[in-house]
Amino acid sequence: MDKFLYVAMSGAKETLRAQASNSHNLANASTTGFRADLAAFMTRSIQGPGYDTRAYATTSTLGFNDQSGAIVSTGRDLDVAINGDGWIAVQAPDGSEAYTRAGDLRIDTTGQLRNGAGHAVLGDDGPLIVPPSTSLMIGTDGSISIVPPGQGPETLATVGRIKLVNPQSSQLERGTDGLFRLRDGGLAEPDAAVRVAPGSLESSNVNTAEAMVNMIELARRFDLQVRTMQNAEQNAKVAASLLRVG
Repeated sequence: MDKFLYVAMSGAKETLRAQASNSHNLANASTTGFRADLAAFMTRSIQGPGYDTRAYATTSTLGFNDQSGAIVSTGRDLDVAINGDGWIAVQAPDGSEAYTRAGDLRIDTTGQLRNGAGHAVLGDDGPLIVPPSTSLMIGTDGSISIVPPGQGPETLATVGRIKLVNPQSSQLERGTDGLFRLRDGGLAEPDAAVRVAPGSLESSNVNTAEAMVNMIELARRFDLQVRTMQNAEQNAKVAASLLRVG
């Protein structure tokens, strides 16, 4: 059977992988602080004897789009958005330190500060615990201040500081849990230059219109590759028929 069948088949397989990545981005278009996956097609030449024009298609993940999403004001005391570059340190389900841009924070029944996904928010000395209070304020430097129950505003006291870090995007990779970690497995150092916007959230940086156009383009590309495989099958049948006649 002609080898171009396998070339078309590899293209269809990689198109499905690209479609899955694009669909993942679309599904998270409204996820707070989400970073879009980046993928690109590459050409890999066939090793060994054969036609130089025959090459396989592969899809490579280029990491994630590190552009910031829009900052939307919510007016909620526990909402924070990273203003510019930087990340919020959280505790992953496996206990390791990881990083996110999702600042939809809340306090659970034990007083532990968590984000909307349930990950414990870290301070410089571990998970942050917020004592009972009548009011709470988060500063632009990530500091958490409260007014104790029954006290006046003059008793405002700082009870902790969110660990804010700013590693290079090239040093980070996204895990299967959606959190980011350093590629070398290390821990990022706190960066005092990172600032947050209190009472705000960062929206996803997915360009919905672009993702929809990509979905249509990938669907058409997949259809073309399937038709190419069908043509290869028809050519093989005709060739087999000619050999039988001979």
